[in-house]
Amino acid sequence: MMNTDRLSPADLDLEAFKALIDTEQPKPVLADRVERGIPVYEAAALADRLEDGPGRAEMLDEWADCLMNGAGAFAIAGATPDGSVIDEASAVLFDLIAAEKAGTGGGGDHFAAAGLNDRLWNSLKKHALAAPESFARYYANPWIAAASEAWLGPRFQMTAQVNLVHPGGQPQTAHRDYHLGFMSQGQAAKFPMHAHLLTAALTLQGAIAHVDIPIEAGPTKLLPHSQKYELGYLAYHEQAFKDVFEERFVQVALNKGDLLWFNPATFHAAGENRTPDVERLVNLFQVSSAFGRPMETVDRSAMLAAIEPVLTKVGLSALEQRALVASTAEGYAFPLNLDTNPPVGGLAPQTDQERLLAELG
Repeated sequence: MMNTDRLSPADLDLEAFKALIDTEQPKPVLADRVERGIPVYEAAALADRLEDGPGRAEMLDEWADCLMNGAGAFAIAGATPDGSVIDEASAVLFDLIAAEKAGTGGGGDHFAAAGLNDRLWNSLKKHALAAPESFARYYANPWIAAASEAWLGPRFQMTAQVNLVHPGGQPQTAHRDYHLGFMSQGQAAKFPMHAHLLTAALTLQGAIAHVDIPIEAGPTKLLPHSQKYELGYLAYHEQAFKDVFEERFVQVALNKGDLLWFNPATFHAAGENRTPDVERLVNLFQVSSAFGRPMETVDRSAMLAAIEPVLTKVGLSALEQRALVASTAEGYAFPLNLDTNPPVGGLAPQTDQERLLAELG
C-alpha cells in the first residue's frame, strides 16, 4: 500500500541535524586553504583551468562536490583582479539605487527587518540597460560562469539583486533559499520528499563583494554542512534550529572582487554591519538551472539589444565573451512556440547563446 504520510515538523530531529554539522571536511585538493570550515580558492592559481579540458572538469567537479557533500559553500579569492571593473559597476548600481529611492522609496528585503539597507531587484537587467559596456566587462568574469556551470551545468539562467547594507544594518534570520526556501513551513510540507531533495539542484547562490568586507561588516553567515539535512526546508522555521545556527555559524571575510558561492539549502543569513563606515555593497547572484523557474522575470531581449552592439568593443577574450553571453542570453530553447519556431536539423531550435557565439566565431 502506498505511504500517504506527509512531511511534518514532527519529523524534525535536532540531534541528527547537529551530528551533520559536526562533520569535519579535509581541505579539497585544489583549494588554497580552509577558513572557518569554508574552502577558499585562489583564482590566480587556477586560471589555467578555466579553458575547456580535463583541468576545468576537475575544478568544476570539486566545486560541485563541495556544494553537495562538503561544507556547502566555497569562496574564490581574487576573482576580479581589475578593481576598476567593480568600481565602475558600483557607480552604476549606486545611481540605480538612488533613482529608485527617489521614485518609489526603494526595494523591500526578505528575511530581514526593515531599516538600514537598500535593495535593487533585477540588477542584471537594470545594469545592462543603464550601462552596457560596464555590464559587459563585469559579467565577462569567467569565474562567475565557471562556478555556475559547476553546479547547474551549461545554459544556466542568471539573475542578480544588489544588497546595500549601511553601518548599523541589522542581520537577517537564518533561512534556506528559493524555491522551497521562499515558502512558509506549511506550504513546503505539502511538497513530497523528492521535491525537497531536488529543489537545491535547480539554483545556485552567489555573491560578489564590491568593497572589502571584514567580519565586522557582516559578510554572509553560513552553517557548513547544513545543506545535507533533508528536512531543512521545514527545519529553518523552527526556533531550536535557528538557535543552533546562531551558535555555530561561520563567516569568511571578503576583499573587493572576491566571490562567495553556496548551495541554496545551506542555512545562511546576511550578517550585521557593526562598522561605523563600511557601506557593504554586494551583488547577489541567484543562478537557475535551464530546467527550473528563475526567481525573477528578466527581459533578455532588451538586454541583448543593449549588449550586442558593445560585444566586440570592450576588448574581451574568447573566454570572457563566452562568460558574458552565458549571463546575458537565453541558453535553453524551451518553452517555445513550435509552430513559429520549429526545430530544424535537430530536436531543438538554435538558442540566442548559440547564435551569438556563432556570430562571434
